[in-house]
Amino acid sequence: MVNKAQYMTVQIQQSTLSGLISAPASKSSMQRACAAALLAVGTTQIRNPGTSNDDKAALEVITSLGAGVVHNTDGTITISSNGVNPKNNEVNCGESGLGIRMFTPIAATSSKAITINGQGSLLTRPMHFFNDIFPLLGIKITSNLGKVPLHIQGPMQPENIEVDGSLSSQFLTGLLMAYAATAKNLVTIKVNNLKSKPYIDLTLQVMKKFGVVVTHINHGLFTIKPSPHGFKPITYTVEGDWSGGAFLLVAGALAGPVTVQGLSMQSTQADKKIMDALQACGCFVTETTKGITVAPAPLQAFTFNAIDCPDLFPPLVALAAHCNGITQISGVFRLAHKESDRGLTLQQEFAKLGIEVQLKGDTMYVTGKKANTGGTVHSRHDHRIAMACAVAGLKSDAPIIIEDAEAINKSYPDFYSHLQQLGAAVKINP
Repeated sequence: MVNKAQYMTVQIQQSTLSGLISAPASKSSMQRACAAALLAVGTTQIRNPGTSNDDKAALEVITSLGAGVVHNTDGTITISSNGVNPKNNEVNCGESGLGIRMFTPIAATSSKAITINGQGSLLTRPMHFFNDIFPLLGIKITSNLGKVPLHIQGPMQPENIEVDGSLSSQFLTGLLMAYAATAKNLVTIKVNNLKSKPYIDLTLQVMKKFGVVVTHINHGLFTIKPSPHGFKPITYTVEGDWSGGAFLLVAGALAGPVTVQGLSMQSTQADKKIMDALQACGCFVTETTKGITVAPAPLQAFTFNAIDCPDLFPPLVALAAHCNGITQISGVFRLAHKESDRGLTLQQEFAKLGIEVQLKGDTMYVTGKKANTGGTVHSRHDHRIAMACAVAGLKSDAPIIIEDAEAINKSYPDFYSHLQQLGAAVKINP
């Protein structure tokens, strides 16, 4: 694992990869499991837990909200809970967008006054959703003009409400889990223009494994019935992460063959759609019991809709940069409020490598096969930008140096070492 250090740089140069590698644990799955374990009275076991900064932040949040967390010698985590009973007056969600949007409604199920805070890029991300919705649920809230810190006091009183789902599905994830834990009568949430529907499917899947079932009609009307037992403690295995795995698969398409294990084709994760892009561009893709193997071939430009899977933009740009023709990726409006404004960041950082990325309305155009001249780029403190540049470096005419390379710790701390294991020429300068 690469330890976080300020101003870490990584140099990557053209390489040939081969071998088998395991995908990292899904932080989307891990964080939801932590929330469910907090709401489940009893003892939950987490297998294959994630080690990213966002995962660690989730564990710190549930500890602040009353859970006991024990890291076992066999690599599992034991979470004991008696429900939401905040130990502290403040909860810090680190830089996790899912964390703050999911745990804020859960924290509001308590009657205790709590400050919800964050750090880094989370300080600028919009949270006005809570200002609009919480007063309808009996929750007091003040914020910093729709940003953190959020000062809240419940307890939540679930009501039939209508919400806007266009900014992020993460707000809905938090509401669904909090409603399911507290509803005394049947209640509904009507959602308009929901984006990232697969992430809500993942939320509902995790809730179901913990014994709570929420039904919906076309992701537009969610019905929550009172549960006689609520969330039940279980043994939960965190699935492999398609978001991080996408970078490994693209690396295989550019410089492989690479076999990635631990990714389930039955997963509800949105970023499983990377398989569509890999097949569309013409690389060799095979699925076996060992995993998913991706190998290079003459690559062609492709058209891709990333509205429901915006986290795929960075690996897709690294892929498209080495495809013949102009690739079109739609869904740019989903990128403005990530760790960076990813549309502009991808355009500006890849321009330093001689790769043309144009933004026209809601569509990104990537001109491939012109030049990848190498050079120095900056992650902009965005884990997915760092990984995208690293993957691009595998086919660069000259070395690529990534500044603020430690940004990967947010989601995939082992990324550079995994590339090294596959044979990549990666030099880490802490």
